[in-house]
Amino acid sequence: MLPLTLLAANKMLNLLTANNALPQAINSNAAALGVVVTPLNGSQITASFVGPDIGDLDLQLSYPRVCVYSTQVVNNQREKFRTFSGVAAVTADIWSSGSLEQQTELDLQFYVEGVAALLRANIGDWGDGYRYSGIYDVHMQTPKTGGEGFVQLARLTCNLDVSFN
Repeated sequence: MLPLTLLAANKMLNLLTANNALPQAINSNAAALGVVVTPLNGSQITASFVGPDIGDLDLQLSYPRVCVYSTQVVNNQREKFRTFSGVAAVTADIWSSGSLEQQTELDLQFYVEGVAALLRANIGDWGDGYRYSGIYDVHMQTPKTGGEGFVQLARLTCNLDVSFN
């Protein structure tokens, strides 16, 4: 079995990439509002814990990108007779970059809403003892120079309830 932290991150990664779900959510929302957003494709959604300083040097990581990883695991033994009964925090770092600060920020708003919409639509059992309650939080950072001119990050974190023997 995969380590708990890898399996938790893979659960979210599969949610975002299955049937091109995240790019479709972003594109349909942008089209409904008549807004042009820099395209995000499935290869730009990855299981990785990489900051922009290293990611900018990696030719495989282009903008925009979504990096999914586990940030915390707590075994609080909520269920007495389980070997693990607790919480796994999974984070999606959502990166946007462009030559104009306004476009970078607009794109990021749509990427974040795409991830959040998929989470809201998938409350409940994620299989293998993982369950999503629907709670998430988003932290936006201000744009700074980097990437293709400007780069901006949003960090979306959700907790998965985990229970298995």
